[in-house]
Formats: sequence, C-alpha cells, structure tokens
Amino acid sequence: MAVDVARLLLGLLIVAFHRPLADYILHQEAQLVALFHQRGIRMPVPTQSTARNLYFFIGMFVAVLSLVRLWTSVHP
Repeated sequence: MAVDVARLLLGLLIVAFHRPLADYILHQEAQLVALFHQRGIRMPVPTQSTARNLYFFIGMFVAVLSLVRLWTSVHP
C-alpha cells in the first residue's frame, strides 16, 4: 500500500511539474538530435506543446492507476 501511495504522489508531482519537466527533457532531446544530425541520422523532434501534453498524460495515467489500485486494495 505504501508503494501505491508513493506512486500516486509521483504521478501528482509529474502532473504538477509537467511543463518544466517536458521543457528540460525536450532541451536534452534537441541536443541528442543535433548529435545524430552531425552523424547523418535525421530524427524528428516533438513540439513543445506535444511534449508537455505527453508528460501531463503520463502523470495522470500513473495517478489514476495508483488510485484504482488503492481503491481495490481498500475495498475488496
């Protein structure tokens, strides 16, 4: 049960900080794409809004999944 509560808190933290998290990871990904581009490999880079939406939905998925697991463990 403690793992599910921790997972719920992690999901809520991802939802709360999805914008800075997505911006940071998108910046790192742009550097990686530039490195691949120097070596002749072309890769697409997601837009900023796509990355933000993706991390928001990941956080919501983790939070909802944890809530369902907590609900089923409390109400058998």
